[in-house]
Amino acid sequence: MQRTPPELTSAARRLRNEATPAERRLWSVLRDHRPRFTRQLVVSHYILDIACRSLNIGIELDGGHHGDMMEKDADRTAYLAGQGWTILRFWNSDVMANLDGVYREIIDAVSHAATHPQPLPFREGS
Repeated sequence: MQRTPPELTSAARRLRNEATPAERRLWSVLRDHRPRFTRQLVVSHYILDIACRSLNIGIELDGGHHGDMMEKDADRTAYLAGQGWTILRFWNSDVMANLDGVYREIIDAVSHAATHPQPLPFREGS
C-alpha cells in the first residue's frame, strides 16, 4: 500500500482547519451520520472535501471559482470513478440556500450504495 505524500497530508489538515462556511454547514449535519463521514480525505493525489470511506462516496463542494474549472473537475471525477468512488458535487450556494435538499440527495446516494444488490430472501413464520 502506497503511503500518502506528506504534502497532501499537511494540505488536508490545513483544509480541515480552514473549512469554508458551506463545508462547515454541511459537516454539521453529516458528522453524526452512520455510516461515518470524514473531512478532507486524501484519495490518490486528490483531497475530497467530505467522504464516506466505507461506501466510497465523495462529496465535493464547489465555489464560484470552479465555474472556470469544469473540465478539470470532470477529469478528477472520472479518475476517482475509475478508482471505485461515487462523487457528488454541489455548489456552495446550494448548501447555504437548500441544506435539506443537499442532505436528502446525499442520504439517498448513501442508502442506494448501502443496499446489497442481492438481499437475502425474506421468510415469514418459522
